[in-house]
Amino acid sequence: MTETITRILVPVDFSPHADRAFRYAATLARRLGAKLALLHVVEDPFLTGAWTSEIYVPNVPELLKNLVDAAEHQLVILKESASAMGLTAETTVTTGRPSQTIVDHAKDGGFDLIVMGTHGRTGLSHVVMGSIAERVVRKAPCPVLTVKAAGATEANARSAAA
Repeated sequence: MTETITRILVPVDFSPHADRAFRYAATLARRLGAKLALLHVVEDPFLTGAWTSEIYVPNVPELLKNLVDAAEHQLVILKESASAMGLTAETTVTTGRPSQTIVDHAKDGGFDLIVMGTHGRTGLSHVVMGSIAERVVRKAPCPVLTVKAAGATEANARSAAA
């Protein structure tokens, strides 16, 4: 059975891990003749419970607008980078809970593949912080390719060899 990959969703948080996933997705898209869709989710602190109405934050709508504007600017840079590689890329910035928003965007957009970075957290930090990538893998409507943090593979190989 052969599945055709024509649309690749790349969620980005502008971290080095996401940059590595973007480069991997771009390489894959070039080889497959696929289009990229870059997605950034601005986490709404009220939706996630990080802020409550008891915390005074001046002008929350303006704060969220500034975060969205900054993300749109960063996505323009990534889109230009994709274009320089001969790729077509669309960009989207939205607000919400990152993992669920990524899954919903993948469903709504009919994507064939999601390529995303993982921070490679282990132990207590993984338990406390959780993993957006892990939640996306569990709920995604299509295959998810996770790209490990730079150095994670080398560190794992050294541990296995010892």
